[in-house]
Amino acid sequence: LPNAATSNNHDIGFQLSKSPSLNSYFAKLSSILSTMSPPVSTAGPIAKKPRTTGTTKKNENDEIPVPEITQLDYVSLTSHADAFGVDPIPISWGHPDPLVRGPVICTVRHSSQRNAIGAHSGSYCIYTGLAVAAGKLNPDYVPNLKLTSPVFNIGPHKSWTDPKKIASIDPFGHIVTEAYAGYLDKGFDIRPTIAVTKAHIDLPETREAVKSGRLVPDGKILLPTGQSIVSKAAVEPVWYLPEIARRFGCTETVLRQSIFRMTNGMYPELITRPDIKIFLPPIGGLTIYIWGDPDTIPDDDIELTCRVHDECNGSDVFGSDICTCRPYLTHAIE
Repeated sequence: LPNAATSNNHDIGFQLSKSPSLNSYFAKLSSILSTMSPPVSTAGPIAKKPRTTGTTKKNENDEIPVPEITQLDYVSLTSHADAFGVDPIPISWGHPDPLVRGPVICTVRHSSQRNAIGAHSGSYCIYTGLAVAAGKLNPDYVPNLKLTSPVFNIGPHKSWTDPKKIASIDPFGHIVTEAYAGYLDKGFDIRPTIAVTKAHIDLPETREAVKSGRLVPDGKILLPTGQSIVSKAAVEPVWYLPEIARRFGCTETVLRQSIFRMTNGMYPELITRPDIKIFLPPIGGLTIYIWGDPDTIPDDDIELTCRVHDECNGSDVFGSDICTCRPYLTHAIE
């Protein structure tokens, strides 16, 4: 085996005797390490080192860092806050300015700059892995979202600046292409966590209500055909862990350890990255259907009817009488 003292690339090799002892083993190791550069310190954890590459340079006008693209052929089991090269994009949760607040980056292309634990699409991220494994999806593929935008405005609202009111969604998740256009232009892979659009709802129960005269079409929200026009928002969960912990009456450390244990160690960064406060959990999202003008929702003078509905395949889709989910839903809509 090569001798470390004479090897140019500092390969470490040992030629152990027939009866090696641990003492001689570590003595040899210490001798080899002392010849290597840079010297190894045992005086505590390694301090976080500033990167010397050009990737940390910022444009003098926009203060947006240059994205670092992760090589996907390398697999890292976890990351650590003080590791060399780790430099997540800062998040100031609750700041009213989205640029100061910072974008939520939870894609696989920017491992060193990622500021969220987990993955987009909740439990459906597994299907992305299947598609890549089957060779049907290029792991380097980045969707072009620059031409997408919400079809109606939401906010900003005062509650967005209060970390104790916004804990499980990203209030800027629907305006990624607008608020973080500079990041996208530089090559960052940032995904929306809220999709805002409009839709038509066509329910037999609503048509029957129109026919019987219980509902009178206004031509704007409810059409003479019985169709209704709604505004729709699909929301992906984005958890701010300090506030989630406060609401559940525990410390953030206890929350992180509990999720880590109960998912069989699925997310080691909950333990190794206490500096990252954002978590995209592997759970389903929610969809909001709004009948009427969304701008009037904050108006205390306008009465609202709200139905929190847990989608039910048996009753909602197949009309099964095993439960009463659909009747409650259609009654609430009417």
